[in-house]
Amino acid sequence: MLASSSRYRRELLERLHLPFTTTAPAVDERPLASEEPSALALRLACAKAHAVRHAHPDALIIGSDQVAAVGATLLDKPGTHERAVEQLRMMRGKKVEFLTAVCLLNARSARERTAIVPVTVHMRELDDAQIERYLRAEQPYDCAGSARIEGLGIALVAALEGPDPTALIGLPLIELCDMLRAEGIKVP
Repeated sequence: MLASSSRYRRELLERLHLPFTTTAPAVDERPLASEEPSALALRLACAKAHAVRHAHPDALIIGSDQVAAVGATLLDKPGTHERAVEQLRMMRGKKVEFLTAVCLLNARSARERTAIVPVTVHMRELDDAQIERYLRAEQPYDCAGSARIEGLGIALVAALEGPDPTALIGLPLIELCDMLRAEGIKVP
């Protein structure tokens, strides 16, 4: 069971060729006061898995969440063109930390397996015209940090550092495969 309404996470999980269903968890995603980005990502990933546990008491439930930050500033899904412009202006020439948490909850035993997978993105120096062309072409208003790395957003990036490129898209498949194997699921 994938506890997510994200098409990106669904598409990533489909890569594993395992049968699954999805359900949208009802979780308040606002950060708590003074909550660190990694703590926020992990709390939300686990909250999403637990939010659907009672409806699926025999399932392995996957919850995931991603938090992007420039320094202490959290970058959410912009929702609008104007907010995406603001985010990309703030990010240009800087390092952006993407922290993707995953929680695999065995609903039957209540056992949780969790991980946080960091990816550092070094953004290019972008001028306003580049930002505008990118946003008009890609419209990444549903992506944390306004950059869809699996699409044209790769052109905004100078370098990536991290153990799993799928974490940057929203679901760290390398870590998830290890978790699923630990629960007895054969992957591949």
